[in-house]
Amino acid sequence: MEFAYSPKVEDLRARLQIFMDAHVLPQNGAVLAAAEAGRVALDILEPLKARAAAEGLWNLFLPGLRDDEPGTRLTNLEYAPLAEIMGRIPWSSEVFNCSAPDTGNMEILHMFATPGQRERWLAPLLNGEIRSGIGITEPDVASSDPTNLETTIRREGDEYVINGRKWFTTGAMHPNCRFVIVMGVSDVRPEADRHARHSMVIVPLDTPGVEIVRNLPILQHHSPEGHCEVVYRNVRVPTDNLLGQEGKGFELAQARLGPGRIHHCMRSIGQCELALELICARALERKAFGRHLSDFANIQDWIAESRMEIDQARLYVLRAAWMMDAYGNKAARVEVSGIKVVVPRLQTRVLDRAIQVFGAMGLTDDTPLAFLYTWGRAQTLQTLRPWFAVLLFFPGRSRDNLDHRNAIVAAAPVDAAEPLHHALPFDQIANNVISVQIDADLARRCGNEKCRNLRLSAFVDESVGLQPLEQRLPLA
Repeated sequence: MEFAYSPKVEDLRARLQIFMDAHVLPQNGAVLAAAEAGRVALDILEPLKARAAAEGLWNLFLPGLRDDEPGTRLTNLEYAPLAEIMGRIPWSSEVFNCSAPDTGNMEILHMFATPGQRERWLAPLLNGEIRSGIGITEPDVASSDPTNLETTIRREGDEYVINGRKWFTTGAMHPNCRFVIVMGVSDVRPEADRHARHSMVIVPLDTPGVEIVRNLPILQHHSPEGHCEVVYRNVRVPTDNLLGQEGKGFELAQARLGPGRIHHCMRSIGQCELALELICARALERKAFGRHLSDFANIQDWIAESRMEIDQARLYVLRAAWMMDAYGNKAARVEVSGIKVVVPRLQTRVLDRAIQVFGAMGLTDDTPLAFLYTWGRAQTLQTLRPWFAVLLFFPGRSRDNLDHRNAIVAAAPVDAAEPLHHALPFDQIANNVISVQIDADLARRCGNEKCRNLRLSAFVDESVGLQPLEQRLPLA
């Protein structure tokens, strides 16, 4: 991995920073005032979008762009430092047509859309003419395990009928939002493969039966474009609106996750950099007990720790981006899983220090700190895992030579790409049952200290040979 940014990226970073300073930052107060009034400031955003597109700062995130599509065709590694710059002013991503959830939706449309879907939905998204949403999470089930999803997508002739309730559909109240990609169960048979039961369909927001129930606050913060609860009651869309193939919803969901996590994490790192700059400025000008705050050892420690932790996290994210570019999303799955834990934790730590340094002001909207802490905390929630699995491997052994003396046992969240290379001691296999205990280190690394000393058991069926054996257990 090359640590230095290429001349191409350095040029884009400089151009983007100039654009941010000259055009975006001066409008920050007006955009935030509009948001406080519950309004998306299209009168400001649309002219900025046109200027950004004219200056070649458009669709910076999508490496697979075709020659006839607008954008820069940057790799994930090339785009990452640009996302960091945008992150300092959270609404600015829309100026460059790099906002979530549009970026993820453009990615999967780019990979799976039919020619008709590309013309109707992808082209307007790439041109910044419309916005979109993604409907996966549901209020009535633990949606971190998507096999729990209850929204149904039932085929009737040449239509799909959708019934269900989604929430945290970001952007559904944006004036330019025109459709939501909805994930639901299309194969309701009990015996169906739990990872091959779901599909994704494109649902125009003006379809009869689609109701935006409310805009959900995030830690009491309302976003004007919305994190919405949306109900689908007998919503009918043509079968042409199916994205990809029936039963492939999980594959589509995974395809849009990897790059999006790079984007989110680098934007968060940009916000941490901003917070650290504010800490330093405040510590140099504020006095307490006859000394500047910068003279106190604990403040110096906080600054030093923040500097080191931000740099460490950035390198981790850049490595994940490099892995995706060099070897593909699947090869980078462990790194992508890691950054979505490391960076949100970093953001809450750095922002907590910044708020402490600012005192009561840090809790107000006189600085961006309270909002940035809120977003970091929200992303931390997204990293929790609801399940653990016991995995049993017999490396280098034939089907005729399987016993506990040459087995490797590991445990990890069931949705982890692999068991974090974390071997665990286990009791001998008795009556084809293996038992392991989750230790404190694995509990910490998997983001849930409460599961330490949890004992899991798995049934061993030697007929499966080298396939991992899995046992699911809900955490208390």
